[in-house]
Amino acid sequence: MARGQTRESVKLALNTLRNNKLRSGLTILGIVIGVTTVITISSVINGLNRRVSDYVTSMGSNVFWVFHMPIIGMRPTTEMLTRRKLTVEDALALRSLPHVIASDAEVRHVNERFRVGDVSVKYNGKKVSGAFLLGSTDQLETISDLIIGSGRIWNDTEDAHRTHVCMLGKDTSDMLFGNQDPLGKDVNVASGLYTVIGVVDKRKQPFGTGKNPADNGVYFPLGTFQNLYPEIKNVYIAVRYDDAQNKSLVEEEIREMLRVRRKVKVQADDNFEIMGPDSLTRLWSQLTGGLVLFMIAVSSVGLMVGGVGVMNIMLVSVTERTREIGVRKAIGATKRTIMTQFTMEAVTLCAIGGVFGILVGAVITYIVYFLPIGLPAFLSTAWVLAAFCVSCAIGLVFGIYPAWKAANLDPIEALRYE
Repeated sequence: MARGQTRESVKLALNTLRNNKLRSGLTILGIVIGVTTVITISSVINGLNRRVSDYVTSMGSNVFWVFHMPIIGMRPTTEMLTRRKLTVEDALALRSLPHVIASDAEVRHVNERFRVGDVSVKYNGKKVSGAFLLGSTDQLETISDLIIGSGRIWNDTEDAHRTHVCMLGKDTSDMLFGNQDPLGKDVNVASGLYTVIGVVDKRKQPFGTGKNPADNGVYFPLGTFQNLYPEIKNVYIAVRYDDAQNKSLVEEEIREMLRVRRKVKVQADDNFEIMGPDSLTRLWSQLTGGLVLFMIAVSSVGLMVGGVGVMNIMLVSVTERTREIGVRKAIGATKRTIMTQFTMEAVTLCAIGGVFGILVGAVITYIVYFLPIGLPAFLSTAWVLAAFCVSCAIGLVFGIYPAWKAANLDPIEALRYE
């Protein structure tokens, strides 16, 4: 079809919209709803993906986590639950690997059911409830990209002598001391006094804008923690390596060393799990995959309704313009020209609906972004283009039959119409 004919078809479609504003608006309403749904949900998913990516990065780059059973992505079996625990010695042994720059052993005290803190921290008549407790080596700061806002982390000597020192989370420090300097003060944790030597800066959280549970905690040297809770045996090992290019090599070296230390037979499977940031990313991708399917299902309903509406209005348009079609055929218009004209009108209708849907979706996205609910939302260029192209495709698919009907009208009968 010539460029001039295309322009003429678009003008005719716009004239149809102007002459039948209410009918055309109701016709493309389904398209608008479908595209708005796509833009809104995809924007929220895009924002959440960015937030999760930033959160995973904050947990440490070039890092592996090792535990005696999987802790994300699957439900542990009975065999996994009964495996022998990892030890502090395992973490120390991993430091000898050529590409490993730090290896940390962590032990945590949290509510076993809900995995949140449940210990009270007291100072001078003030009490903070729901704090988690964590014991680790002095390599915690290197492993987890922990930022110490004030003070310092403990050293090997304090760890070895199980010195009563600790670091506080940002919220714990603020609630206990307010504007006072907490360094050098003694806080009461589990009926023991521990001198504050540092305060950890605020930690990143993937969702929400309220208080982060990771900011309400007390950090101890590993030896001090073991003296406080000797019954806790679950040791988490975190390993940082030098270069992302060595990821596969380091993972294999960790696996080989732990298999030897844990006396795993050659033909037997690993009795421990090695996880990286990509494990969290894969799990999140599985979760968002369900949201994408939900978005497609909901938007498809609106788009189908819009497509049927477009087909209906185009059939009405063919009936109303039968005489016009007859005149065009009488002066030489071919079937292809007539069919292309009406198809372009249907595509234009749906394209306008797609544009309005994108605008409404963008407005909703910005409203969600600025709401105080901590739900991130960012427009995705890819989804905007996809939504617009799909809306045009709906016009093409549902406009073919009315266009075919118009193209196959008998010109004599068409001129006799009315």
